Amino acid sequence: MTQLYATGQQAKHIELGLSDEQAVEMYKIMITARRFDERVLLLQRAGKVNFHVSGIGQEVAQVAAAFALDKEQDYFLPYYRDYGFVISVGMTLRELFLSVYAKEEDPNSGGRQMPGHFGHKKLRIVTGSSPVTTQVPHAVGIALAAKMKKKPLVSFVTFGEGSSNQGDFHEGCNFAGVQKLPVIIMCENNQYAISVPVRKQLAANVADRAIGYGFPGFQVDGNDALEVFRVVKEARSRAIAGEGPTLIEAMMYRLSPHSTSDNDLAYRTKEEVEEYRAKDGIPKYKQYLIDCGLWNEELDEALQKEIRTQLDEANEYAEKAPFPTPESSLLHVYADDSEQGGRQ
Repeated sequence: MTQLYATGQQAKHIELGLSDEQAVEMYKIMITARRFDERVLLLQRAGKVNFHVSGIGQEVAQVAAAFALDKEQDYFLPYYRDYGFVISVGMTLRELFLSVYAKEEDPNSGGRQMPGHFGHKKLRIVTGSSPVTTQVPHAVGIALAAKMKKKPLVSFVTFGEGSSNQGDFHEGCNFAGVQKLPVIIMCENNQYAISVPVRKQLAANVADRAIGYGFPGFQVDGNDALEVFRVVKEARSRAIAGEGPTLIEAMMYRLSPHSTSDNDLAYRTKEEVEEYRAKDGIPKYKQYLIDCGLWNEELDEALQKEIRTQLDEANEYAEKAPFPTPESSLLHVYADDSEQGGRQ
């Protein structure tokens, strides 16, 4: 049972509509995503995988946003750091490792895309491409279709603050605003566009740009799980009510290098990273659960052990799985004759 605070008020997650079980599940997924990320970094350094783009430091906002959405109806267009998000909406560790190793069973692309280019038809995760922010117009198109078909769903898209300067972002936002489409556009502002700090990228906040497109923009602490949940939940309610898009800028910090090909200490100091590590939202959310009487160190130790076992099993399976065959290179390139009346 949720513990009440000294003021007599309910715990915040209950006020926001999250059950105790959901609040705990959010933490479990945050830790799972963090440990997966750390494991893949080790695999890359050991020479077992070629490349990895890390999302360490960004899991809190990703998981919280996912829990504010409808996992049975909404469409998701994440960007390449969103491990916490895709696990939250249903991707398994086995599926993620299959992508890391570029194996034929990989549900994202059959081992044909770069790691982190998520795609899962069953889960309505729409595959992305390497050019950054091209997923924003795609999300807007899905929202347009939902509006035309009068379907009660939203599309949800994420990207980094560096790519918010790309034309695809502006064109997508403008069209969504004109048409009042049910789309939530969330920038994960992790302070760096590879090596370029945010002060050299933006003259103002990303969220402030929303006013020019005719819809609300909100800046939120991306290390505060429940505040991110609240803002995304309200944005979804607005969209379903026909009130149009919302732009959300979740402020966070990338604790790991941009990728395994990046030397982050060439453009930032260890002291800066440690300063932001102290603000990491995962330990803060863990303490919140402890304060609510929902968690303790014994449970945490058991969780860490369980996740290590899951990672070991998923990694072992993916490592042994077959690579794509030359014959499979043309799969999904052509439409099925029987369905389309001829190849396209």
